[in-house]
Amino acid sequence: MDKYIIVTTLCNSEEIANKIVRILLDKKLVAGSQVYKVHSKYWWKNELEECDEYKLEFRTKQSLFNKVKDEIIKIHDYDCPEISSYEMLNADSEFLKWIDDSIK
Repeated sequence: MDKYIIVTTLCNSEEIANKIVRILLDKKLVAGSQVYKVHSKYWWKNELEECDEYKLEFRTKQSLFNKVKDEIIKIHDYDCPEISSYEMLNADSEFLKWIDDSIK
């Protein structure tokens, strides 16, 4: 059985975040998304970095993960974007039906 997942990524531009969201929704690869402004600290090229970023979350199914990832990579401007997913557990059946009805 295909698992329901939440795909996440981060980007440093609201413009790029909105473009990623719009394309994934237009292609019906995701049912919905959330965008949060976050403050990040991380190591990059042996330097400690700190910046504001936008965290994107998408509701979809495991079978679409690679297509979602490929579309994000086409738009993303990071050299090494984090694109990961985790499984939704114990979700309401009506919510899962909404995902099914919203994606290809």
